[in-house]
Amino acid sequence: MTGQRFTIFETAIGPCGVLWGERGISGVQLTMGSEEKTRKRIQQRHADAREAEPTAEVGRAIEAMKELLSGKPNDLNDIELDLEGVPEFNRGVYAIARSIPPGQTTTYGEIAKKLGGVELSRDVGQALGHNPCPIVVPCHRVLAAGNKPGGFSANGGVATKLKMLAIEGAIVNHTPSLFD
Repeated sequence: MTGQRFTIFETAIGPCGVLWGERGISGVQLTMGSEEKTRKRIQQRHADAREAEPTAEVGRAIEAMKELLSGKPNDLNDIELDLEGVPEFNRGVYAIARSIPPGQTTTYGEIAKKLGGVELSRDVGQALGHNPCPIVVPCHRVLAAGNKPGGFSANGGVATKLKMLAIEGAIVNHTPSLFD
Protein backbone atom coordinates (compact mmCIF):
# COMPACT_ATOMS: atom_id res chain seq x y z
CA MET A 1 0.00 0.00 0.00
CA THR A 2 1.49 3.30 -1.05
CA GLY A 3 -0.90 5.52 0.92
CA GLN A 4 -2.83 8.53 -0.22
CA ARG A 5 -1.43 10.82 -2.86
CA PHE A 6 -2.64 14.17 -4.17
CA THR A 7 -2.07 16.70 -6.87
CA ILE A 8 -3.28 20.22 -7.59
CA PHE A 9 -4.79 21.12 -10.96
CA GLU A 10 -6.05 24.34 -12.51
CA THR A 11 -9.76 24.74 -13.38
CA ALA A 12 -12.10 27.50 -14.50
CA ILE A 13 -12.99 28.13 -10.84
CA GLY A 14 -9.38 28.10 -9.62
CA PRO A 15 -6.85 25.51 -8.48
CA CYS A 16 -8.46 22.34 -7.14
CA GLY A 17 -6.94 19.19 -5.71
CA VAL A 18 -7.58 15.48 -5.98
CA LEU A 19 -6.58 12.68 -3.59
CA TRP A 20 -6.32 9.04 -4.54
CA GLY A 21 -5.23 5.68 -3.26
CA GLU A 22 -5.15 2.10 -4.46
CA ARG A 23 -8.95 1.84 -4.90
CA GLY A 24 -9.68 5.13 -6.64
CA ILE A 25 -10.23 8.78 -5.89
CA SER A 26 -10.87 9.37 -2.21
CA GLY A 27 -11.16 13.15 -2.14
CA VAL A 28 -11.52 16.32 -4.16
CA GLN A 29 -10.64 19.72 -2.76
CA LEU A 30 -12.41 22.67 -4.33
CA THR A 31 -10.33 25.79 -4.78
CA MET A 32 -9.30 27.75 -1.73
CA GLY A 33 -8.44 30.73 -3.95
CA SER A 34 -4.81 29.87 -4.69
CA GLU A 35 -2.69 26.81 -5.34
CA GLU A 36 -0.84 27.37 -2.06
CA LYS A 37 -4.04 27.61 0.01
CA THR A 38 -5.59 24.61 -1.74
CA ARG A 39 -2.45 22.53 -1.08
CA LYS A 40 -2.40 23.68 2.57
CA ARG A 41 -6.06 22.65 3.07
CA ILE A 42 -5.36 19.18 1.67
CA GLN A 43 -2.32 18.81 3.94
CA GLN A 44 -4.36 19.96 6.96
CA ARG A 45 -7.10 17.41 6.29
CA HIS A 46 -4.88 14.57 5.06
CA ALA A 47 -1.56 14.86 6.86
CA ASP A 48 -0.42 11.46 5.57
CA ALA A 49 -1.02 12.29 1.89
CA ARG A 50 1.97 13.11 -0.28
CA GLU A 51 2.01 15.14 -3.47
CA ALA A 52 2.62 13.01 -6.55
CA GLU A 53 2.21 12.84 -10.31
CA PRO A 54 -1.27 11.52 -11.09
CA THR A 55 -1.69 8.00 -12.43
CA ALA A 56 -3.17 7.68 -15.93
CA GLU A 57 -6.60 6.99 -14.39
CA VAL A 58 -6.38 10.01 -12.09
CA GLY A 59 -5.15 12.10 -15.02
CA ARG A 60 -8.29 11.15 -16.99
CA ALA A 61 -10.44 12.09 -13.98
CA ILE A 62 -8.69 15.47 -13.71
CA GLU A 63 -9.28 16.17 -17.41
CA ALA A 64 -12.95 15.21 -17.02
CA MET A 65 -13.36 17.53 -14.00
CA LYS A 66 -11.65 20.36 -15.89
CA GLU A 67 -13.98 19.80 -18.85
CA LEU A 68 -17.06 19.88 -16.62
CA LEU A 69 -15.87 23.08 -14.92
CA SER A 70 -15.30 24.68 -18.33
CA GLY A 71 -18.88 24.01 -19.42
CA LYS A 72 -18.73 20.62 -21.15
CA PRO A 73 -21.58 18.38 -19.92
CA ASN A 74 -19.42 15.54 -18.58
CA ASP A 75 -21.30 13.49 -15.95
CA LEU A 76 -18.07 12.06 -14.40
CA ASN A 77 -19.84 8.75 -13.71
CA ASP A 78 -16.88 6.73 -15.00
CA ILE A 79 -14.61 8.07 -12.25
CA GLU A 80 -13.94 5.33 -9.69
CA LEU A 81 -14.37 6.56 -6.11
CA ASP A 82 -13.01 5.01 -2.94
CA LEU A 83 -15.62 5.79 -0.29
CA GLU A 84 -14.37 3.32 2.29
CA GLY A 85 -15.13 4.65 5.74
CA VAL A 86 -18.01 6.80 4.47
CA PRO A 87 -21.32 5.96 6.22
CA GLU A 88 -23.77 3.88 4.17
CA PHE A 89 -26.46 6.59 4.28
CA ASN A 90 -24.00 9.14 2.87
CA ARG A 91 -22.97 6.73 0.11
CA GLY A 92 -26.65 6.42 -0.84
CA VAL A 93 -26.96 10.22 -0.99
CA TYR A 94 -23.80 10.44 -3.12
CA ALA A 95 -25.03 7.74 -5.52
CA ILE A 96 -28.26 9.69 -6.11
CA ALA A 97 -26.35 12.96 -6.49
CA ARG A 98 -24.08 11.34 -9.08
CA SER A 99 -27.17 10.49 -11.15
CA ILE A 100 -28.09 14.20 -11.57
CA PRO A 101 -26.99 15.23 -15.08
CA PRO A 102 -24.88 18.37 -15.60
CA GLY A 103 -27.08 21.45 -15.90
CA GLN A 104 -29.89 19.80 -13.92
CA THR A 105 -30.73 20.08 -10.24
CA THR A 106 -32.77 18.34 -7.59
CA THR A 107 -33.60 19.17 -3.98
CA TYR A 108 -32.57 17.81 -0.61
CA GLY A 109 -36.22 16.75 -0.19
CA GLU A 110 -36.30 14.78 -3.45
CA ILE A 111 -33.17 12.85 -2.48
CA ALA A 112 -34.63 12.28 1.00
CA LYS A 113 -37.82 10.84 -0.52
CA LYS A 114 -35.75 8.38 -2.56
CA LEU A 115 -34.00 7.30 0.65
CA GLY A 116 -37.15 6.79 2.68
CA GLY A 117 -38.90 10.07 3.43
CA VAL A 118 -38.79 13.83 3.22
CA GLU A 119 -38.04 13.94 6.95
CA LEU A 120 -34.49 12.86 6.02
CA SER A 121 -33.87 16.17 4.20
CA ARG A 122 -31.65 17.55 6.97
CA ASP A 123 -29.65 14.29 6.99
CA VAL A 124 -29.23 14.59 3.22
CA GLY A 125 -27.91 18.14 3.67
CA GLN A 126 -25.49 16.98 6.35
CA ALA A 127 -24.25 14.12 4.16
CA LEU A 128 -23.66 16.53 1.28
CA GLY A 129 -21.86 18.89 3.66
CA HIS A 130 -19.41 16.03 4.36
CA ASN A 131 -19.02 15.08 0.70
CA PRO A 132 -15.35 14.09 0.28
CA CYS A 133 -15.48 14.33 -3.52
CA PRO A 134 -17.24 17.52 -4.65
CA ILE A 135 -17.38 17.94 -8.43
CA VAL A 136 -17.39 14.13 -8.91
CA VAL A 137 -20.26 13.84 -6.42
CA PRO A 138 -22.06 16.98 -7.63
CA CYS A 139 -23.46 18.29 -4.36
CA HIS A 140 -23.66 21.71 -6.02
CA ARG A 141 -26.62 20.35 -8.04
CA VAL A 142 -28.70 19.78 -4.90
CA LEU A 143 -30.88 22.73 -3.90
CA ALA A 144 -33.15 23.68 -1.05
CA ALA A 145 -36.93 23.81 -1.37
CA GLY A 146 -38.21 26.20 -4.01
CA ASN A 147 -35.04 25.73 -6.08
CA LYS A 148 -33.16 28.07 -3.74
CA PRO A 149 -29.43 27.41 -3.52
CA GLY A 150 -29.35 26.35 0.13
CA GLY A 151 -25.95 25.96 1.70
CA PHE A 152 -22.54 25.09 0.33
CA SER A 153 -19.64 24.29 2.62
CA ALA A 154 -16.87 24.93 0.08
CA ASN A 155 -14.71 28.05 0.08
CA GLY A 156 -16.85 30.90 -1.26
CA GLY A 157 -20.04 29.24 -0.04
CA VAL A 158 -23.19 29.79 -2.08
CA ALA A 159 -21.34 32.05 -4.56
CA THR A 160 -19.12 29.09 -5.53
CA LYS A 161 -22.17 26.82 -5.82
CA LEU A 162 -23.95 29.34 -8.06
CA LYS A 163 -20.83 29.79 -10.21
CA MET A 164 -20.55 26.03 -10.74
CA LEU A 165 -24.26 25.79 -11.61
CA ALA A 166 -23.99 28.75 -14.01
CA ILE A 167 -21.05 27.08 -15.79
CA GLU A 168 -23.31 24.04 -16.30
CA GLY A 169 -26.24 26.19 -17.46
CA ALA A 170 -28.53 25.31 -14.55
CA ILE A 171 -31.27 27.74 -13.59
CA VAL A 172 -31.52 28.55 -9.88
CA ASN A 173 -34.07 30.71 -8.07
CA HIS A 174 -31.71 32.96 -6.15
CA THR A 175 -32.43 36.30 -4.59
CA PRO A 176 -29.32 37.44 -2.69
CA SER A 177 -29.82 37.99 1.00
CA LEU A 178 -27.78 39.68 3.69
CA PHE A 179 -26.23 36.32 4.48
CA ASP A 180 -24.79 35.57 0.98
